[in-house]
Amino acid sequence: MTGDAGERGPFGTWGDWAELLRVSALFTVPGDALAGAAAAGRGPNRGTALAVCASLCLYEAGMALNDWADRDVDAVERPGRPLPSGRIAPAAALTAATGLTAAGLLCAAAAGRPAFATATALAGTVWAYDLGLKNTPAGPPTMAAARALDLLLGATASARPAPGARRSALGPAALLGVHTLAVTTVSRREAVGGSPAAPLGALATAAAIAWTTTRGPAPASGRGPEAGHGAPVAVLKGTTGDAPAGGVATASFVALARALPRTGPRRAAPAGRLVAATAGAAGRAAPRGGTRAGAGASRLTGAVALPGASVSRFAAVAGAALAGGYVATVARPLAHAVLNPSPYLLQRAVGSGIRAMIPLQAVLASRAGAHRTAVGLLALVPVARRLSRKVSAT
Repeated sequence: MTGDAGERGPFGTWGDWAELLRVSALFTVPGDALAGAAAAGRGPNRGTALAVCASLCLYEAGMALNDWADRDVDAVERPGRPLPSGRIAPAAALTAATGLTAAGLLCAAAAGRPAFATATALAGTVWAYDLGLKNTPAGPPTMAAARALDLLLGATASARPAPGARRSALGPAALLGVHTLAVTTVSRREAVGGSPAAPLGALATAAAIAWTTTRGPAPASGRGPEAGHGAPVAVLKGTTGDAPAGGVATASFVALARALPRTGPRRAAPAGRLVAATAGAAGRAAPRGGTRAGAGASRLTGAVALPGASVSRFAAVAGAALAGGYVATVARPLAHAVLNPSPYLLQRAVGSGIRAMIPLQAVLASRAGAHRTAVGLLALVPVARRLSRKVSAT
């Protein structure tokens, strides 16, 4: 049935719309905003919730618009889809895409001007991809840009008072964009089959992303989005009560405050540098022959150094485990597609690549110190996998 015949079709059932909007892929969307908030040094807040709502609306708008734009092609390659089969009228799909886009922009506007500007760029990218760029060489990079912008939307909405903190989300956005680029490249031949080059490249890309995420240093204690920023101050106050006239406490706090800004908004200074700075400051502040100040400085440096080391070890183990889970999600389907790039196996590889965005988002959140956010995101993986058996994500 052609697109013209579909114009006379009914509005469709809930199941038809679930298929049109690919609701099984919907669970890959909230993690973009949550990972963006974590990268910006913020825990989930009102702005993050608005960014999630905006992302969901714009994502589903893109799904509806994609099928509306491809209705004639789908009539040949996928005649069972809701539009070419006549179950949903193309006009209804276009109306849904327009309404969802408007709803997404309204949600972003409620999160502030920076979020609205990012959402506007995201909406423009989605519409440009679906209406003109999808089947051109610019298609995969455009889709990658859309996914990266979605993560940046979470950062801009969650960190309104601190524009500088949003710059730290550029790295995670780039990693998510690279993954999307690889998966989109594979998807271009999923309907007719292709060569093993695209899935092989996607497999290598996944391995490179996993390696990259385990190489960066984890934020130290007290600097992540789920830790209190006042922790170092409390340690200083609690260990220098016997210093004469507060000299050790004052000098050590000044040295610590000077050391932290040099490490950027997301990374605390290495423990060795902090220990040396506080010890040196304590030595300069203590009077000659004074032993109580030296004892206070000793307790101070030990209190600063130990927590960061344990947190760093935990972050390293958690990051490696999450990165391994990300690779495991895509490795087997992509390997099968490399050996046999048939339409069926390519579609399976694309579906796994879409679902793999959830563990990748968890990796990025954990790398930024938001370990509880990462655990929450992982809970979406079995739900998305189970739903994908009923509604295809591609």
